[in-house]
Amino acid sequence: MRRIVYIHQRADWPAFRWDSDVIASQLAAVRHRQGRLLGRMEALGFDLRAEATLQTLTQDALKTSEIEGDVLDREQVRSSLARRLGLETAGIRRTDRRAEAIAAVVLDATQNFAQPLTADRLFFWHRSLFPDGGGRWNPITVGAWRTEGHMIVASGPPDREVVHFEAPAAGRVPAEMARFLAWFEDRADATDPVLKAAIAHIWFVTIHPFDDGNGRIGRAIADLALARSEGTGQRFYSMSARLRVERSAYYETLEATQKGGLNITPRLSWFLTVLDRTLSDAETTLDATIRKSRFWERLSGLPINGRQHAMLSRLLEGFEGKLTTSKWAQITKCSQDTALRDIADLIRRGVLVQDAAGGRSTSYRLAE
Repeated sequence: MRRIVYIHQRADWPAFRWDSDVIASQLAAVRHRQGRLLGRMEALGFDLRAEATLQTLTQDALKTSEIEGDVLDREQVRSSLARRLGLETAGIRRTDRRAEAIAAVVLDATQNFAQPLTADRLFFWHRSLFPDGGGRWNPITVGAWRTEGHMIVASGPPDREVVHFEAPAAGRVPAEMARFLAWFEDRADATDPVLKAAIAHIWFVTIHPFDDGNGRIGRAIADLALARSEGTGQRFYSMSARLRVERSAYYETLEATQKGGLNITPRLSWFLTVLDRTLSDAETTLDATIRKSRFWERLSGLPINGRQHAMLSRLLEGFEGKLTTSKWAQITKCSQDTALRDIADLIRRGVLVQDAAGGRSTSYRLAE
């Protein structure tokens, strides 16, 4: 059986190379779309930009956790981020440690992008992610490089285990990370910052310096590099959200890269493709955000009760199925009569309209 040689075992490691001609048009297109999106956001008011940033960071925190199989409560994550950003001072839900942990990492990476990336900063991220040391049943070294000599990434039952990757020995980690961090902070490096984000992710996860959390920290490093490429901590797109959709390809291309040579053109091309789709997603989300903002501006002079506000917000977010009086009553915890009065009031004001079908199937939607 042929022995697999991982890229960190090659004599020319870590001399990454790529064919600039192959990815030039992709990079130019991504940079253009990036600039266009930032330009649109700059034209918006402060409140709308702040809301868009909060929404994006919430998505980023949720999806980078989901990639690792950790599903968090959206409202808890959003509340933690809002409090840390100073965007909300009342009505914030109590949050758990996992929500607080990922919020701390995502915020530090994106809001403090200009600060140097150091070993101590990575240790802080790691301690944030694992405040209990990995738990009673899975204790790990926290806030320090791993010390176990052998680490593999595998899947499947023990008798049919599939090894996807073998990381460098623990003894190599301090020197490998010192070299990585020196390259990352080399401001004289002429590599385009977007490509640097892609390379940094590959390089970091190949070293795999921690006992756990390498994927989330690697994506945070890529986010930091992308923030540097734009020169702003305002976040209007979430690459982790797109990577969650393309999770299988994400791992497959990463494994292929680590088992290949130091020419990483295919991985960079894939990264740019995903980033382009991410920016496209963000443009769609931005259109929806602007639509919601204009909707509430039109209603600013109208008295809206709490139930009406909550249900209109749900409709703007994309209500599943059809809105009926029964659903209104169930969701807002009011009587059918109260729900009908709320709906009739909004119809009278031209905010809601009744769908064509009547009778028992009567439903309502937002007016155009």
